[in-house]
Amino acid sequence: MLDALIKGTTLGLLLAISVGPIVFTVIKQSLNNGLKGGMAFILGIFFSDVFLVICCNFFTQFFKILSNYSTPLGIVGSALLILVGIYFLFLKKVKISAEGDQLLLFNTKDYARMFISGAIMNLLNPGIIVFWFTTATAFISYSLNNRLVIFSVALLIALGADLAKVVLADKLRKKLTPKNIHRINKINGVILIGFGIALLWGLLLYGKAGGH
Repeated sequence: MLDALIKGTTLGLLLAISVGPIVFTVIKQSLNNGLKGGMAFILGIFFSDVFLVICCNFFTQFFKILSNYSTPLGIVGSALLILVGIYFLFLKKVKISAEGDQLLLFNTKDYARMFISGAIMNLLNPGIIVFWFTTATAFISYSLNNRLVIFSVALLIALGADLAKVVLADKLRKKLTPKNIHRINKINGVILIGFGIALLWGLLLYGKAGGH
């Protein structure tokens, strides 16, 4: 059991410190949509991770087949990142109240949309799919109880890290002017476009190399 706890903690910390487009998107969601909006987004990520972990552990053959389509999935994910980046670079506007503060007015549908966008962005990330499939394969010889401990601990640590990012970003948002947030949106847009292009380039380059 101790070994499972250690391995789960290691996996969770690895996820927590990893830097990728999801990290910047989590921060961006919190800056633009406040604490509740950021929470909705990371819960979408969390539940999509739970879904992937269950599938990787109990439907291994399905994920072996899915891994054969990692390139088209990656291309779709790259295109999504680039489109989101373009939106935040050129189209996203910060709503301002009569007092000149950032305006945050969301209903249940808005939070549901944020939840779904977090889940979809995570599910279309080939790196996440490969990560969970690889770890599930590595621990396939472990008992069901031990695997439950490993992945539960990993998921909870990753969720805790994302919650910390959301809370910190929300505190930062309260100290920023709408103009500052607009600038951060543009920077975030450039970063997401960069990640999308880099991922797309890597996939196409890998595909060509694989073809030879």
